Amino acid sequence: EVQLVESGGGLVQAGGSLRLSCAASGFPSDDYYIGWFRQAPGKEREGVACISRDDGHTYYDDSVKGRFTISSDNAKNTVYLQMNSLKWEDTAVYYCAASPWKSLLSEVYTAWGQGTQVLVSS
Repeated sequence: EVQLVESGGGLVQAGGSLRLSCAASGFPSDDYYIGWFRQAPGKEREGVACISRDDGHTYYDDSVKGRFTISSDNAKNTVYLQMNSLKWEDTAVYYCAASPWKSLLSEVYTAWGQGTQVLVSS
């Protein structure tokens, strides 16, 4: 059973940085993608970035390109989301999730973490 646990959220001023971590375990193979999603109050959950556990290929939503970086340390079974130049509108609960497919659509992700709150003050 795939299990995911996020950490690293918190309060940060606009323009600052945070690094989120996703500890992942229980994968039957490396042929999975780990995605980061976020959900702000009153809004739909949206995909931010994803990375292949197999070859490290990454994919980003346009809203975070150039500011966020997704990376993985397979030896530690951990995926990171480095968030720089944070904006007030980045405030949300951030989730990591696992999928056999490369996508930023939450519907294709079959395992989810519990989420970690990111608050960006203006």
